[in-house]
Amino acid sequence: MKEHLLNNNKKVLLTLLSSLSFIASADVLNGNFETWSNASPESWTTLDSGISVNQNTTTTKTGASSAAITVTTTSQSSTDFLQNIPVTAGQSYEFSVWLYHTEGGIKARLYADGYQNYSNPELINQWQQITYTYSATTSKDIAVGLRFYDTTKFDGAETVYIDDFQPSQSAGSVCSSNGVIFSLTTDKYGDETTWSITDSNNAEQTSGGGYSSYSDYSENICLADGEYTFTIDDTFGDGICCTQGNGSYDLSLAGTSLVSGGTFAYTESKTFTLGNDGGTGGGAGDYYQSISSQTGYTLKTALHDLIKAHPAKDYGSLWTFYSNHSLDSSFENDGSILDIYSENPFGSESYTYTKVVNQCGNYTKEGDCYNREHSFPKSWFGGKIEPMNSDVHHIFATDGYVNGQRSTLPYGEVTNPTYTSSNNSKVGLASTALGYNGEVFEPIDEFKGDLARAHFYMATRYQDVISSWHKNSSDSDAILDGSNNKVFENWQLNMLLRWHANDPVSQKEMDRNDAAQAHQGNRNPFVDHPEYIDTIWAAN
Repeated sequence: MKEHLLNNNKKVLLTLLSSLSFIASADVLNGNFETWSNASPESWTTLDSGISVNQNTTTTKTGASSAAITVTTTSQSSTDFLQNIPVTAGQSYEFSVWLYHTEGGIKARLYADGYQNYSNPELINQWQQITYTYSATTSKDIAVGLRFYDTTKFDGAETVYIDDFQPSQSAGSVCSSNGVIFSLTTDKYGDETTWSITDSNNAEQTSGGGYSSYSDYSENICLADGEYTFTIDDTFGDGICCTQGNGSYDLSLAGTSLVSGGTFAYTESKTFTLGNDGGTGGGAGDYYQSISSQTGYTLKTALHDLIKAHPAKDYGSLWTFYSNHSLDSSFENDGSILDIYSENPFGSESYTYTKVVNQCGNYTKEGDCYNREHSFPKSWFGGKIEPMNSDVHHIFATDGYVNGQRSTLPYGEVTNPTYTSSNNSKVGLASTALGYNGEVFEPIDEFKGDLARAHFYMATRYQDVISSWHKNSSDSDAILDGSNNKVFENWQLNMLLRWHANDPVSQKEMDRNDAAQAHQGNRNPFVDHPEYIDTIWAAN
């Protein structure tokens, strides 16, 4: 369906607004649809009959209820559900709403003083978020909300759930104190899980419950400086990991984990402090206290023993990790997915990806969608084998088409490329100076060190099984030497050492390492201690 407002195709307008002034308040008026009166959500007004709105308590993103929007019109009409919202000149506002498509016959478009970003109707039976950052040039009232467009699958009636409609100021003014992100992955019995955050006076600041099974949730929380206690409860007494699934929780600030976990009985409480005088949690802490004077391959074995005991995560949970921890805060700082195969550190990109909305999916060309790139390809370790298949330390968000061009090729350096991506990543025969004469894939310099340290992580984390991986494919044989200590062929090792030295650890890597520990329970030691690489490999 064309997007022009004057076309004759069927479309339905649903405009959802809050009376929030971001200068005076940070609360959407019943944006979580928890308050209902006479079967209608308070503070929302339906002006037309093309839709019906009902309370739903079984499919929710946050809290105990959501709004079930049933679209019934089959002709172009304006079915509004709205309020006016004042904005102030010079302020920026990030509007967001979570949607749950049930059939795929309707797509939603965020409205913020104009038509903005779309939902992906192909993502059915799961929550997805639409966001848009609006910068006010004048002080006025604007309309904010959603417009629903039918697709070829629309059968005349479809229900879409909406929840957590949250206009909030963008970076720099979104929260006058600390903008914290709470992430939760539930196990088989999501309805058994509840949580709360209390301050030093035991006053509850926020809480959650009523979750679905095997689902991922994310919530933005604003907390002032101070001491807090996070408490999570399970009514059955078996926690959320790992008897009935691989559930987990994480509370993070600016990419740094404050508290995390998943393995407990009936309840677990953890404290954290926000503010200049206190720590923010996360970081390596005393993680490496068992590492002292080891060198060479003895150090590598000690690190293996330290990082090996992490549980396998569900492969699908990588999407949630990317949505929370793989956003661009280093280059354009626009909150788009940081795709290492399209990011241009010194200019604008040909395309950007919105989290969740643009995840693959099908693709026919570069720019269609992003997916999950195993920097150490699956075929090298034998296929979809856990925990390698879902180990986030070596799996990055990348353009789906470029990922396909790389396929299972080793990383290398190219002289005459046969394919070049929009950010100058290349496929071609290896440079003769490399000491290898096969086809390789060369990422841009900005990410070479990141990928080298991911390879060194794999060589260490899986040193107990990696000695046989060279037999799995011709590409794995090209880089692996069949040992469990050195691991790499000379040409690959020398290149990885050079990439590591030329592209030192960045803040984005350190933040990702913190988030990865919260996600799966272990760290990449070569991000925390890059000197370990030379201590192990350069000395042998």
